[in-house]
Amino acid sequence: MQTLKLSIENHIAHVILNRPEKANALNQSAWDEIKEIFENLDENPEVRVIVLEGGESNHFCAGIDLSLLMSVSQTDINCEGRRREKVRKDVFRLQAPINAIENCSKPVLVAVHGGCIGGGVDVICACDMRYCTEDAYFTIREIDMGMVADLGTLQRLPKLIGDGLVREMAYTGRNVDGKEAEKIGIVNRAFPDKSTMMEEVFKIAATIASKSPISIRGTKHILLHTRDHSVADGLNYMATWNAAMLLSNDLQEAFMAKMQKRESNFED
Repeated sequence: MQTLKLSIENHIAHVILNRPEKANALNQSAWDEIKEIFENLDENPEVRVIVLEGGESNHFCAGIDLSLLMSVSQTDINCEGRRREKVRKDVFRLQAPINAIENCSKPVLVAVHGGCIGGGVDVICACDMRYCTEDAYFTIREIDMGMVADLGTLQRLPKLIGDGLVREMAYTGRNVDGKEAEKIGIVNRAFPDKSTMMEEVFKIAATIASKSPISIRGTKHILLHTRDHSVADGLNYMATWNAAMLLSNDLQEAFMAKMQKRESNFED
């Protein structure tokens, strides 16, 4: 990996954005590697939960690297229709790594410090739980570049916070600091400094890693389905899901551990 770092310990995958010299701006390599790493972690039975953070950079993510943005808009195709078709496919390719985060069957906890700008907001909206430092800030910066945010922010953020707040952020491009982000629900919690944040986030990750892996994966799947469907559809799907998945070894292990007053020991 050229733009990411990965370590796995105690069933927790630790993914670090690693372009500190570019404030973790996402170039083509970063997009490719995000997709690859989250698809691989999805298939890795050793991994039960993922923590994503911005490492040693001053910012969590400065958004899309401008060189990548320019390359999408430039083409030598003469036919206008084919040119537009290519741009559409390029946007789908850029959406794919963000989708890979959301579609990863393992919960993804993201820890934000410094700026979370443009494409960085796309990334965090695809994560399961968001945490930040009080001095972090979030901004939908695409509006200041004459663009409509196109990688998931406008589709996912309204599921997290109020519609009017999303519109205010998207129309103005203003910064939302960590304390406000906690207040309006962009993040679960804001912490006074990065070290405290990382310590607490890894505690939460460890708790998740101690639970039944198949139940955690199923819970994430059901929550995503519920978000995009009616209550009736969700309940119907839930009945089918449990008919298929309920009778696992984990159910028996959890029951025996409770009876024997010990910690559960689940298989990967």
